[in-house]
Amino acid sequence: MSFEFVAVSRLPTPFGTFDLSVFVDQQTGQEHAMLSMGLPISAMPASLIVEPVLVRLHSECLTGDAFSSLRCDCGPQLRATQQMIGDTGRGVILYLRQEGRGIGLVNKIRAYALQDQGHDTLDANLLLGLPADARTYEMCGVMLRQAGIQNIELLTNNPLKLQALQEQGFNIVDRRPLQVGVNRHNQHYLETKQERMGHLLPDLTRANST
Repeated sequence: MSFEFVAVSRLPTPFGTFDLSVFVDQQTGQEHAMLSMGLPISAMPASLIVEPVLVRLHSECLTGDAFSSLRCDCGPQLRATQQMIGDTGRGVILYLRQEGRGIGLVNKIRAYALQDQGHDTLDANLLLGLPADARTYEMCGVMLRQAGIQNIELLTNNPLKLQALQEQGFNIVDRRPLQVGVNRHNQHYLETKQERMGHLLPDLTRANST
């Protein structure tokens, strides 16, 4: 496995103080981050934790996470997860450097331009000759085992994430939905994920007028 743990430090946030661990793909140089609270993080993999741990796999979204874009729900999902972990005192966010569902920032903005012309998020990718979702999750096994996690409460609406962790031998004790940040700008985006990509979203009719 080419993914390796390289460093950890404390990260104070409005939601509490987390441990921020960095993992690097030694073959490509790609970096991923693990934001955790209430778990032993050191240079050696932790002993197995018996109790289920709240886990969120969050793919990088510069526009949503940093710029507060209303075109998606990524920023609200990230902050809501941090709040949940801060409230309970334990949990993990795997922050995966897979911008734009793995197609990169440049292609993501090109896809946005096609969406401005009326195409949905899936068709915009296909029109660019790109897959609807190019993300992979093999790095997650290394990251979770570093924290000693085996039993997981997975915070996701995406069945592919659940499947990816199960295929790597993790026990998904529960899947918890995460629907926050719904607004008039991302309503169609969320409907596309639900209707065309199989995301397990509850009722979307309650979008606000933000």
